[in-house]
Amino acid sequence: MTDLRAAAETAVEQCLGLEAGESCVIVTDDERLPIGEALYEVACERTDATLLRYPPGDQHGEEPPSPVAAAMKDADVFLAPTTKSLSHTRARGAANDAGARGATLPGITEDVFTTGLDADYETIAQHCEDVLAQVEGADELRVTTPAGTDITFEPGEREWRDDTGIVHEPGDFSNLPAGEVFVSPEDANGTYVVDGTMMPHGLLAEDEQLRFEVEDGYVTDISDSGVREQVEAASDQVGRDAYNLAELGIGTNVAVTDLVGSVLLDEKAAGTVHIAIGDDAGIGGDTDAPLHLDGIVREPTVYADGEEVDLPQA
Repeated sequence: MTDLRAAAETAVEQCLGLEAGESCVIVTDDERLPIGEALYEVACERTDATLLRYPPGDQHGEEPPSPVAAAMKDADVFLAPTTKSLSHTRARGAANDAGARGATLPGITEDVFTTGLDADYETIAQHCEDVLAQVEGADELRVTTPAGTDITFEPGEREWRDDTGIVHEPGDFSNLPAGEVFVSPEDANGTYVVDGTMMPHGLLAEDEQLRFEVEDGYVTDISDSGVREQVEAASDQVGRDAYNLAELGIGTNVAVTDLVGSVLLDEKAAGTVHIAIGDDAGIGGDTDAPLHLDGIVREPTVYADGEEVDLPQA
C-alpha cells in the first residue's frame, strides 16, 4: 500500500480536489483491489468514502452492475480503477450528467498507476490548452507518419475536448493517467498504421504494424486478426456501428517518455496520436457500441487545415 500512496494522493488531492463533506465512491474490481484500497485510504482521510468491488467485466465499455451505476450517480466524486474500462459506459455518462465529477482508470496496473500519476497536471493542462488552440475550428485534420499513416478527419460540428486530469467542477470527467486532446470526427478517410500499443497485443514489436483502411467514417479493412475478431464480435450485437471511426486523440502528457504496453498510459504520451474504433457516444459522438479500441501511432505529423500542429514532446 505504501508504494501506491503518493499516486493515490495525486489522484485524490490534485486531480479530483476532494474536499471534506463530499461523498466519494471508489469503484474497483477483484483484480484492481490494491489500487482501489489505496485511493479509498487517502479519500477516507478527507471525507467519508465508500469502496465498491465487483467481478471484472468481459469487455471494455461493458456496463457495471446497476448498484455500482447508482452509487456513481449519487456521489459528489467517483474514482474507478477497473480492469475493463468504464469510460465509455452509460453509467459513467449518467453520473457526470447528474453532477458527479470523477475519473476512470481503465486497465490500470500498479506500475502504470505510480508512473502515470507522477506528473504535474497543471503543466499537462497547459499543453492541452496549447494544442486545442491550434486544432479547434479546423475543418480538416490530416495525420501522416513514416510507417504509412495518411488519414484525414472532419470534425464537422463535433466539439474538441481535452483530458487534463484536473477534475474540480461538477460534471467534470477525466481518464487517469491523463493528458490528451481529442475529437469524435463526423467523417474520416484514409489509412492509419498502429505501430505503438493496441489491445489485444499490448506494446507491438519494433517491426510489427497493424493497418486499418477507413472510408466515409467507417473502418473497412483490418490487417490484424486479433483486432478484427474483437470488432466482428461487437458487430454481432450492433452491426456496422462496431466499425465506426470513433476518435482522433493527441497525447499531451510530457511525463510519459516511453510506451509501456498500457493503452491507458501510452495514448497520453506526448508526441503520439491515437485513433479509436467503436463507441463515441461518451466523447461527443452518436454511436453506441460495446467496444472502444484505441491504437497508438508513433511519430505523427498533424496538420490542421494544412498548417502543421506543434505537438508537445516528452
